Amino acid sequence: MEIGREPRLGDVAERAGVSVATVSRVLNNRGYLSQTTRDRVSKAIEELDYRPNQVARSLLSQRTGTIGLIVPTVALPFYGEIAVGIENELAERGLRLLLCNSFGRADREREHLDLLVRNRVDGIISGAHNDPLPEYRTIRQPAVTIDRELAPHIPNVRAENERGGRLATEHLLSRGARRPAFLTSRSHERNLRERGYRAVLAEASIEPIILTADFHLPEPQRTQRVRDALDGHPDLDSVFATDDLLAASALEWAHDIGRRVPDDLRVVGFDGTLAMRRALPGLTTVQQPIAALCATAVDLLARRIDSSQRSGNESDEVPPVELPVTLIVGRTS
Repeated sequence: MEIGREPRLGDVAERAGVSVATVSRVLNNRGYLSQTTRDRVSKAIEELDYRPNQVARSLLSQRTGTIGLIVPTVALPFYGEIAVGIENELAERGLRLLLCNSFGRADREREHLDLLVRNRVDGIISGAHNDPLPEYRTIRQPAVTIDRELAPHIPNVRAENERGGRLATEHLLSRGARRPAFLTSRSHERNLRERGYRAVLAEASIEPIILTADFHLPEPQRTQRVRDALDGHPDLDSVFATDDLLAASALEWAHDIGRRVPDDLRVVGFDGTLAMRRALPGLTTVQQPIAALCATAVDLLARRIDSSQRSGNESDEVPPVELPVTLIVGRTS
């Protein structure tokens, strides 16, 4: 081998005393080979510091070993932990992550989706919270979503959001609350946490109070939107916030206007990320099983990739996979 030249497949074959085809079979783990032959090839690869041409291997196997992940932004604690969890799960399988932040913009998400498709990623995990894009119905890559309904044929891995809404609301009522407000990013019929909240209040004959502050709003606008919403309901005695950042804003609002927590105002959040538990260790929250969400999403996607199961037809409805939540009672309720 020439000095300074990158080692090639033929160099490995020559060093190991085998054919190029045998080296290729070892690298791709195909066909029967004795352990002695595998060991000789592995030793030659190590001695020569040979690095397989990933592009060539991708063309041969029709796999890139890359998974695309689309989230609103990793600046939000929940999605930051989702991204870390997904990357760790993929690494355990020898896969790489291509991370895309949509920043709450449908056009940005569309650009990212096109980028992932053109780069032939093996699969896509989407957690972006824009309105569903029609492009997801036609992509060839297997896809899975986290806490997002995209299309009937794309599996949705999520926490028990409706049950979480019930747990939070029932907890507030059990502590004496009679005017609990629901603070969320968007109020709509697909908001399962809102559905749980409304169901509990209907059973108790209590009128709901729905307050919104879109999480795509930049700071300090989002915090100001929360304060304005809360100022408009001076009679509320508690807040169920659908993410812990909203709960933190409610706690700050209570502090600024002199309302004691939990005596004058009870607050329950949602997500229970490690970052927020460290920042607000006393916050009562409904904790999502983030590690399990990531593991389940990656496992489901990997099985769809291995079985060559593509997007399918719109009529091939796949039921959501729901994982249990846990109410963590702290000092704020």
